[in-house]
Order: sequence, then structure tokens, then C-alpha cells
Amino acid sequence: MSESIRNINFEDEFDFQSSRSSGPGGQHANKTETRVTLRFDVSASAHLSDAQKARIFEKLGNAINSEGELLISSQESRSQHQNKEICIARFYDMIAKALKKPKKRKRTKPTRASRKRRLDEKRQHSEKKARRQKPDF
Repeated sequence: MSESIRNINFEDEFDFQSSRSSGPGGQHANKTETRVTLRFDVSASAHLSDAQKARIFEKLGNAINSEGELLISSQESRSQHQNKEICIARFYDMIAKALKKPKKRKRTKPTRASRKRRLDEKRQHSEKKARRQKPDF
């Protein structure tokens, strides 16, 4: 599933915004907009099915704003272009993780030894409680 997501070109649906990066940097940081925010409208995407959209809303709800846009921002690099590439890579990783199906749990029986241990612990616990009671005379 994740490989097929990486093959889809979502980039025609991306909307990029740049802004000033926080933190130190002197004159350069005060006048250049190197932070990049990627906006992706999940509900309006033509590349995703309704089931995939629902799963993305469920898994990535914290990164989606009230308008239904997935927001990813990066200010790691001093280059706007590199931050844009980082955002795109994060987007594909997040979508692939959100759409990955969880493994089915295989039910197993407890082993004979584990059943014996559980019953022994129950017996010891019961005896401990019984020793706390007053004796019957």
C-alpha cells in the first residue's frame, strides 16, 4: 500500500506558503522567509478514495485543521527549497503510515505451564488472605 501511495503524484494538489523562520539567525533570518508550510486539502483530493480520506482523518486528526487541510511545516534548513523538499518527504511518510493496514491479531491458547502458574499464584494469594483471618475456635 505505501509503495503505491509514493507513486501517486499529489504535488498538483499541494499549496505552499512561506514565512519567517523562528530562532536565531541575525540579519538573514530577519528578512528571508525560509519556513515552508505545505497545505493539502484531504477532503478535496482526487487521488484518495473516501475510505482512505476517512482513515487519514482518523489517524492524522491532530495535523488537520478545521478546514480539512493537512498542515506540514519545516524550518530545519536555511534554504526554502530544502524545507519544501523536507515537507514533501514528510507528507508521503505520514500518508503511507496512516494508510498502512494494521496486522491482524492471531489468537493463541495459553500454554499448560502458564495456566499452572496462574492457578498456583491464585492459590498462594488465597492462602495469604486466609492467614489474615482470625482462627475459628
